[in-house]
Amino acid sequence: MTAQIHPTAIVDDGAMIGDGTKIWHFCHIQPGAHIGQNCSLGQNVNVANDVRIGNGVKIQNNVSVYKGVELEDWVFCGPSCVFTNDLTPRAKYPKGEAGYLHTHVRTGASIGANATIVCGHEIGEWAMIGAGAVVTTDVPAHALMRGVPARQAGWVCECGKVLVEESNGGGYVCLECGRRYRRAPSGLVSDHEHSCPHLSGATSKDV
Repeated sequence: MTAQIHPTAIVDDGAMIGDGTKIWHFCHIQPGAHIGQNCSLGQNVNVANDVRIGNGVKIQNNVSVYKGVELEDWVFCGPSCVFTNDLTPRAKYPKGEAGYLHTHVRTGASIGANATIVCGHEIGEWAMIGAGAVVTTDVPAHALMRGVPARQAGWVCECGKVLVEESNGGGYVCLECGRRYRRAPSGLVSDHEHSCPHLSGATSKDV
């Protein structure tokens, strides 16, 4: 199994593309970028140098993943969502890479279409960022974020459904799949172990 790369895409020397990954029309993968297995990069996606992207990630059309951004496994990036890496950019006074702030998107998080992620923040595991939201703070695990600036509007399950608070106040439950969660310093954590379909034997191919 190998990566599938459309003829119009540009993959620079030194980029690493995992088996089963699909890279579509007019994408640009820059040197040192590392993309895992079974990812999908839609039309006109740019991945900057040295960016790390995990396994099973889906990046929809017209997204630029700039240096300083890290996407863990199973992250979803909706069409035209925006990442930044400089809080105070000036064309006349460029800071260079030393001035970039790190943005870390944890496993399973979803970022809606046209959402903006201001740099220097962490989006927790399985969080859900609503379409058009502007994230200016760290986001707890499983949090549902909406608005400008984004504010928490609830909690979401690993399966994506909004969670319901249990009547006894002991935690939250998903009425769709039955998973239960409890509060933790990071946000919510599962009350039970549920296997996540992580890919095994991941290897990257030098393109």
